[in-house]
Amino acid sequence: MSRPRSVALPWYTAQHYEALRQSLFDGEKLPACYEAWRVSTEQVEREIQRSGVEVVRVPIEPDRFAAWCERVGLPADGTARARYATEALAG
Repeated sequence: MSRPRSVALPWYTAQHYEALRQSLFDGEKLPACYEAWRVSTEQVEREIQRSGVEVVRVPIEPDRFAAWCERVGLPADGTARARYATEALAG
């Protein structure tokens, strides 16, 4: 199986982080502090990059993401965030 050239990484900004955590079905699984999430996610990002795969950060904005979830009929969870980011990357 071939490795993808790039992967989408759902990315949150500090200004949207708490609103996202509160609105997500699995928000309690995310670190309470944005900085903890950012440091952990950047570590994952570096590991993927070291394997030769480009990482594209895809911003997740609360209102747009919620509207997209409603439109496609998915709960606002980790699976939906990954799909949203992948679709955004695909164009």
